[in-house]
Amino acid sequence: MNLRLRYRRRLGEWIRAARRYANEVATVAPHDDYAKKFFYFGVGAGLIGPQGIIYNERYLSIGDHTLVGPQVCLTAGISAEQEMLHSPVVRIGKKCIIGRGSHIIGHWSISLGDEIQTGPYVYITDQNHTYLDPDVPVGWQTPEESAVSIGSGSWLGTHVVILPGTHLGRNTTVAAGAVVRGTFPDHVVLGGVPARVLRHYSPETGWQPGAPT
Repeated sequence: MNLRLRYRRRLGEWIRAARRYANEVATVAPHDDYAKKFFYFGVGAGLIGPQGIIYNERYLSIGDHTLVGPQVCLTAGISAEQEMLHSPVVRIGKKCIIGRGSHIIGHWSISLGDEIQTGPYVYITDQNHTYLDPDVPVGWQTPEESAVSIGSGSWLGTHVVILPGTHLGRNTTVAAGAVVRGTFPDHVVLGGVPARVLRHYSPETGWQPGAPT
């Protein structure tokens, strides 16, 4: 092995080790001073490093034993200085797992129940742009807000998008890539763009195709 290749391999090992150590140190635990900025930061909870963009922590609540994956963005409002009307704006319940690279962007109310898991790159928001005035660029029109809630025990697959006004029941499964808006009952499987009920559970007959009647 030539000297250059040996040096490159050894340097790579050092860099990877330093990165692992940095991410471990950057992980936020309940005893850290930074955790005290949150509305609530639960026992056994953690923000895995490296974190994504996080601001207005005083309006964010993270439940006991919930793990937020690396590069996840958690925000309330549009800037760290914005005063919100109530707190928390974003509430994540107990024993949840939020997948890598996900975004939870709250302006009014986003509530996740307990024991919810998401795949990577899930996007949840309670605010959207409007397009009602054809003479004004969409990005400059006043956005609309509508509360979002996700029932305990639910699973959101990779790249799921949860739009304002969505209310999911308990133990809901959302297939990867679905775009969800609306109110859905407990124990259903959602998929598609826009999302619809693919399967539902009946206590009498078990899992059945389509929506409950």
